[in-house]
Amino acid sequence: MSGEAEPDEPAEAPPERLLDRLRADPLRAPELIALAAAEQHAPAAARWAGRRRHVYGTNPRQLGEMARRRHATLASFEGAATGVGGFVTLIPDLVGLAWIQSRLVFFVAAAYGYDPHDRMRPAELLVINGLYNDVAEARAALDGVGASIAETYVGSKLTRDEALAKRLLLFVGKSATMKVGRLIPGFAIAFNSVTNRRDTNRMARRAIKFYGG
Repeated sequence: MSGEAEPDEPAEAPPERLLDRLRADPLRAPELIALAAAEQHAPAAARWAGRRRHVYGTNPRQLGEMARRRHATLASFEGAATGVGGFVTLIPDLVGLAWIQSRLVFFVAAAYGYDPHDRMRPAELLVINGLYNDVAEARAALDGVGASIAETYVGSKLTRDEALAKRLLLFVGKSATMKVGRLIPGFAIAFNSVTNRRDTNRMARRAIKFYGG
């Protein structure tokens, strides 16, 4: 079967306090997102993969493509929704996109038969999005974040948001330079929708290659 029945596994919003934690420790935003993603996305990915295999069989590439299409659509909708405010919604847009792309990686891993609850999945997420070259190194960084209280970033709210934006841009595979189109209210609706879909498809291809070879 080539179709994809809906409704799909609903995508949950990021934890309420996640943005506060990211602003308090912006330099470790990717690690904080990966840890939160492992807790929230792993059960959803396991349920989704189980249901999809029951209906469509065990072809991992087919399931991986389903995950790619689904999350590219979610990213597009998310970008359009947060594009209304331009710069005001820049951080929420980037956090939302990072959350969707994190979810994507867990779903692709599950599609290829990897246990989404395994403690190496969040480390692999950080390798797939290019923040670490080695899974062991990424896991050590995650263990360091989890074992200590996040240090407060010294600086004004604007300075913290600038640092956070740069880390999030790297996380979601965008240029560290803030594109003008993303900052213009209204125009950012279409801009975010198109670029979020493109960048999420790119992330999906990397995840499929990582897990599927």
